[in-house]
Amino acid sequence: MNFNPFGRLLLSAVFTGFIILSLLAVILYAKIAPELPSIETLRDVQLQVPLRIYTRDGKFLAEFGEKRRKPVEIEKVPPLLIQAFLAAEDDRFYKHSGVDFQGLLRAAIELARTGEKRQGGSTITMQVARNFFLSREKTYLRKLTEIILAFKIERELTKNEVLELYLNKIYLGHRAYGIEAAARVYYGTGIDELSVARMAMIAALPKAPSRVNPIKNPAAAIARRNYILGRMHSLDYIDDAVYRDALAEEDGAKLHMVQPEAHAPFIAEMVRDEMIRRYGPEAYTSGFEVVTTLQSKHQQEASRSLRNALLDYSRRHGYLGPLAKISLAEHDIDAWPELLADYRDAGGLVPGLVIAVEEKSAQVLLRSRKQVTIDWDGLSWARPYESVNRMGSAPQKAADVVSAGDIIRVEERDGGWWLAQEPVVQGALVALRPEDGAVVALVGGFDFSRSKFNRAIQARRQPGSSFKPIIYSAALESGFTAASVINDAPVVFDDDVLEDTWRPENYSGKIFGPTRLREALYRSRNLVSIRILRSIGPDYAAGYAERFGYTSDQLPRDLTLALGSASATPLQMARAYAVFANGGYLVNPYFIKRIQDAEGNVVFNAQVPVVCPDCPETLESIVTGQPQPLGLAPQTITSQNAWLMNSMLQDVIKRGTGKRALSLGRTDLAGKTGTTNDQKDAWFCGYNPTLVATAWVGFDKLEPLGRRETGGHAALPMWMDYMGAVLSGTRNRKYDQPSGLVTVRIDPATGLLAGSGRTGGIFETFRAEYTPRQSGTAAASDSQPGTGVETPEHLF
Repeated sequence: MNFNPFGRLLLSAVFTGFIILSLLAVILYAKIAPELPSIETLRDVQLQVPLRIYTRDGKFLAEFGEKRRKPVEIEKVPPLLIQAFLAAEDDRFYKHSGVDFQGLLRAAIELARTGEKRQGGSTITMQVARNFFLSREKTYLRKLTEIILAFKIERELTKNEVLELYLNKIYLGHRAYGIEAAARVYYGTGIDELSVARMAMIAALPKAPSRVNPIKNPAAAIARRNYILGRMHSLDYIDDAVYRDALAEEDGAKLHMVQPEAHAPFIAEMVRDEMIRRYGPEAYTSGFEVVTTLQSKHQQEASRSLRNALLDYSRRHGYLGPLAKISLAEHDIDAWPELLADYRDAGGLVPGLVIAVEEKSAQVLLRSRKQVTIDWDGLSWARPYESVNRMGSAPQKAADVVSAGDIIRVEERDGGWWLAQEPVVQGALVALRPEDGAVVALVGGFDFSRSKFNRAIQARRQPGSSFKPIIYSAALESGFTAASVINDAPVVFDDDVLEDTWRPENYSGKIFGPTRLREALYRSRNLVSIRILRSIGPDYAAGYAERFGYTSDQLPRDLTLALGSASATPLQMARAYAVFANGGYLVNPYFIKRIQDAEGNVVFNAQVPVVCPDCPETLESIVTGQPQPLGLAPQTITSQNAWLMNSMLQDVIKRGTGKRALSLGRTDLAGKTGTTNDQKDAWFCGYNPTLVATAWVGFDKLEPLGRRETGGHAALPMWMDYMGAVLSGTRNRKYDQPSGLVTVRIDPATGLLAGSGRTGGIFETFRAEYTPRQSGTAAASDSQPGTGVETPEHLF
């Protein structure tokens, strides 16, 4: 074949260029190939999956992690959803070997024809290579590396393995990674419930997930969706009827945040903190699932009970006024809801704008543009707040409370709407199982979003009289009995430790003379408690308190300990009362039951000491005095002591400061109120044999709660509300009486045995070795120094 000189020159240039390009390709491959990652790592790839937390009964609590992702196996992906992605990204995916040269040519033609890059040249395999191994930089070297990796991936993985990696890895906007996460973020459903139109919309997102997005740019997203539907139709993935219906379907996308099935933000934060301590930052990305010890019903009722108690307290002390006042005339009526944009919900209380006030009602516009009416029942409580102990006059009409233009908070209550206000007072409620310490409910404050301080585990407050049962248990161990008589009379101490003269009083300010120990506890007599502590000694009592889980730094070694001057958290108080509820054993509270990794393997399973009085190991340890074997909770007080304390603490509810709890209609409840000086803390710690719960109310800044805001008034209703709800429908449980106790008739005035010929008296139970003598017999020789009166049945 003859070529003219120009032809020969052109052919030579083409041949030379081909040789040079081939050599360059070989050189580049030789340079790149050794640095290519192993494709085997894709088989064991660990996708970043957030930490998820659940209740013991499987209710979703919380999710922590930057990336929302829920991996799905390719076999569970609807075929039409796969076809939507193929139509959008790579319709020849099952035909090419990693790089689609036809697709590259088609994309170039489309770009030249329309001026828009509507189809990319990258295959799904190339995108997998880029997403897993390469950066986003746009260089020829990176593109060549991507192509080589794509070929390598196709040689070592099946098509379905590549597709599964892609569908779970791809970013689809709004922190959604993977198709399942995207379906839940945009439509609040799983991929198996998506319509064809919504499948096409999700397939439209990889091109520009942050820009062409149904939330940020609905018009552009719909156009992209319709383009993909057209591609699906032209590829015969859908027929004419499906195509027409899908084009006509409204998208309806909106952000669906992950909604908890149970509300427990404080325990969720405790779990998050523990997981970070165990696993570091990988806790957020490794797909851990944590099952807590919480029970969803208990948690729901605890949250409700705390909220109601704090709102009731807030209403008792008057209305603080509106959040703000505005002039309605200065704003267009259509813009009124926007005036509420800066006001967040608080503990279920929502902001509202008062738009009209009538004689006994007010019309309120909510942020949702809904208009509600607050009737007089919801307004009449709002006497003006003046101080914690004083309110203004009761309102006579609605205008005495609110006016048009007020921005207020409202709550839906008792089938209507009420004026509300966010409580300044705080509270905590924690409940656990006495047999093993599992926390079944925990609420650390009114609104976690406003204050993340967890008062259930972080607030060390004085327990007040709720600490007295510890002192009384120590007294029983020292030889006192429930019938010991102690003089309730004024005392004055010049205490070197207190560095002052101390004149303690009963809460009522009255004195009652000789009082049996049982009655002194259920009536919460301060002076009797102090005399008991003086008798057994503060050092002994503080050491004894450590049997209930307190530490020495929490326990002052002086007589104020009798009135609860120790410091303790609500969780510590619940743990201490569990010793009474379970018969004398100290359990360790815990809140994580199980941790699973992303593959469902259990990497942690709680193994905690449990109460087992009838286990041979327990019985042997009691006899020998040796420590309890591993796996069994240690017995720290005798079963006889625990039973006697249960009996006395049941009297707190039957006839003492906790008598309001009789309205629950149960016979197995026991507990103790607690109130500190100036009513700065209000407590109720109580239980039955299956459940221990502690309720606390107080200000974070240690301010007085106000007159009459005692444990029985401020905290007990919260405890009752919770216990009544969770124990409803359950049978009354009995505290089994251990051996070594005897019940006899005594004279209530002296605490001694009633004479055989006498009538009346009351029954009391004693440890056999401390059964009292009969009234009128000679006194025992062991006496209180300087008094000539016997111990322990003596008058101080």
